[in-house]
Amino acid sequence: MRGTSQASLDAAQLRLAPVLAAAGEQAYTIGDQLFAVVDALDASGALRRSLADPSRPAADKAGLVRNLLSSAFDQHTVDAVADLVTSRWSHEGDLVDAVDILGIDAYLASAEARGDLAKVEHELFQITRTLVGQREVRQALSDSSTDPARRVKLVDDILVGKADPVTVAICRRATAKPRGERFVPALGRVGEIAAKRRSRKVASVTSGSELSATQQDRLAALLEQAYGSAVQLNVTVDPTVVGGLRIQIGSDVVDSTVLSRLAAARRQLAS
Repeated sequence: MRGTSQASLDAAQLRLAPVLAAAGEQAYTIGDQLFAVVDALDASGALRRSLADPSRPAADKAGLVRNLLSSAFDQHTVDAVADLVTSRWSHEGDLVDAVDILGIDAYLASAEARGDLAKVEHELFQITRTLVGQREVRQALSDSSTDPARRVKLVDDILVGKADPVTVAICRRATAKPRGERFVPALGRVGEIAAKRRSRKVASVTSGSELSATQQDRLAALLEQAYGSAVQLNVTVDPTVVGGLRIQIGSDVVDSTVLSRLAAARRQLAS
C-alpha cells in the first residue's frame, strides 16, 4: 500500500489507537468484527466498489456502513469502518486491506493490554522458524484446495493450549482466510506489525551456531546505532552457514557469511 492509501491507513490507525487502548482486552472482539467486515467485502464486489467509490459522497458511504453494521456490531467497530470509507483509496482493494490491518491491530492491542504482546511476537516467529523444515505442514496450511475447517483443525492441534490465544487466532485466520497470502509470509507480516507496535525493528539473523546473550546484545546495540531505533533480534541457527551472519531488516540484507563471500569471489572470477 502506497501514496494516498497509505496516508489514509496511517491516519485511521492513529485515530483508532486510543480506542483500542481504552478497550483493553476487549479489543479482541473489535478485531473479530473487523475481520468479519473484511470477509464481507471480499465476498461482495458490489459492496466493495460502493464503499471505495471516490465519486460517492463520504457521508453516503459512512451512512451505508452504519445501516449495515450498527445492529450487530460494537459501536467502536462501526465507527472505525465508517471512518475508513470516508477516506480516499488508490484502489478498492486497499480499503479491504486497511480493514484487515486494523483487525490485526485490534488483536495485538488485546495482547498488549495483558502484557503479552512480546510473547505473541516471539511465538509467531518461532512458528515460522519451525515450519521452515516442515514442507508438508507448510503446504497443508496454505492449500486452498482443502476444506478450511481441516486447516484450522491442524492449527488447533498444534497450538491450542500451547500458544497465546491471540497467536492462535492469528494463525487460524492465516490458514482459513489467506487472502492470497501463504501461511508463513502472513505470520511474518503480522510479526512485523507487532514489532512496529512495540516501536522496534525486526532483524532476522541466521547464524551457523548459537549466539550467546552477550553476542546478541552486542549485535542489537550495533544495529540500533545504525538504524536509530530499538531492534528485535529473531535468531535462527542454520548449520549450513559456515561462519558469519546473515541479517535482514525489512528489505535491507547484510550477508557476511563465508558462503556468500565465496559466491561473490566466484562471480568476480567468472566476470
